[in-house]
Amino acid sequence: MSKTQITAEPGVPLIVMECEFDAPRDLVFRAYIEPDLMARWVGPRYLTTTVDRWEARDGGRWRFVQQAPDGSEYGFHGVFHGDASPQETVRTFEFEGVPGHVALETLTMTELEGGRTRVRTLSCFQAVQDRDAAIASGMESGVREGEERLRELLASLQG
Repeated sequence: MSKTQITAEPGVPLIVMECEFDAPRDLVFRAYIEPDLMARWVGPRYLTTTVDRWEARDGGRWRFVQQAPDGSEYGFHGVFHGDASPQETVRTFEFEGVPGHVALETLTMTELEGGRTRVRTLSCFQAVQDRDAAIASGMESGVREGEERLRELLASLQG
């Protein structure tokens, strides 16, 4: 699996994303859960990410803002449910530009042979229309570009 597989079955309010990385699970988990590392790879390259709040614990809140070169800002926030771990990290995810359309995300990481890691994200939306709007927003290209940036970050951290 060289790039992220994104699946959105018709009529089902879910998006499933899977990707493999040439890095050990503990390092991949750090890149997802440590705010300074996450800010370096999440989203498209043209956006700068600033983490306002990141409490990766049960009931902890998170928020980050992405800024475009023209000054436009895009905020995202949510709440962690349960303690974050490589086995399972659960959080809500809401784009502040379209409030009230909250997804519940479950992230799992599986150790593979050869020091590789498979990351699987299941995003469950409240309605199929919400899921379709997320896809129409350009989410897929942002996810794929973020994955490229994460590969580069993981390589530099292992270097």
